[in-house]
Amino acid sequence: MRVVESVEAMWSALAAARPDLVDEQTAYSVWHFCDNESDADALVELVLAGRKRATAGLLWSYEAEGESLPRVGDLSVVTDWDGRARCVIRTTSVEVVPFHLVTPEFAATEGEGDGSLEYWRKAHRVAFERELAEAGITLGPEAPVVCECFEVVLGDGPATS
Repeated sequence: MRVVESVEAMWSALAAARPDLVDEQTAYSVWHFCDNESDADALVELVLAGRKRATAGLLWSYEAEGESLPRVGDLSVVTDWDGRARCVIRTTSVEVVPFHLVTPEFAATEGEGDGSLEYWRKAHRVAFERELAEAGITLGPEAPVVCECFEVVLGDGPATS
């Protein structure tokens, strides 16, 4: 119950702080990064620190889960692994590109590791292959990647214990 309350509280705070973005009909999604607690929590901290301003996922995942691709202007409440709301982001751009054509600029914007394309490819290959293994699919250089850039429109700051 506390998790749902944190999402609702963050959405209400956004509505109060940014009435230009939110009205009664404004839809939003709620999600966390990655498929494991350590990465999910570390990545949301990178967002709150201002380093991470993009995320990437396989087009296949969106299709398999029946999810629509993000669109410019979409709002999302990003949580930690346990579902506690940490920030609200707004999508600023979306592009679908083959894995091997993801740019160094996008890798730097995603803000993970050392920010290099080499790091991005290595880390995302591992994550994407783990995801695809469950479906018996192999990651190839042409695999379509959804590259989403975003801005933080409301955040709670770094976590405190």
